Amino acid sequence: MNVSSDYRYCPHCTKPLVERDDAAEEGGRTRRVCPDGDCGFVHWHNPVPVVAAIVEYEGKILLARNAAWAEGVFALITGFLENGETPEAGIAREVREETSLHAETTELIGVYEFIRKNELIIAYHVQAHGTISLSPELLEYRLVEPAKLRPWRAGTGQALAEWMRRRGLPFEFVDRPGQ
Repeated sequence: MNVSSDYRYCPHCTKPLVERDDAAEEGGRTRRVCPDGDCGFVHWHNPVPVVAAIVEYEGKILLARNAAWAEGVFALITGFLENGETPEAGIAREVREETSLHAETTELIGVYEFIRKNELIIAYHVQAHGTISLSPELLEYRLVEPAKLRPWRAGTGQALAEWMRRRGLPFEFVDRPGQ
């Protein structure tokens, strides 16, 4: 197994990290470690917690297009959980920062893996109010009738499918968000 190359040097003593096979001690994974026995740094490369919101606004679901995405790709509101923040507070903050909407209620949908990006997604249904005003990170949005949503197979699409399933809404998966 090849480990991530995001850490090449020890963040404590700056020595080049080496790969260590920890088959017996740490679940059979290869990890990058500091060769200095006194330092002891291990790059665990744990998944990053991300919060995601199925934002319900005036009876419709808000999907947004990130500035870095191709035209026509719309998905849920997402963001990184910050230090000292509960997931509920984190998703309320992300919805406010990215759309200017205020969360009235948050309901946990589930927790989903997004292995390709080494993320753990904590997804919520958020009922929101206010006036939509997008942050510079988002280019445009769509308000979609819940019955017309088309979840995608990866990442937050699994949360959207579960939300629809719980409401008895039929759906078919599409290959990418916004199709």
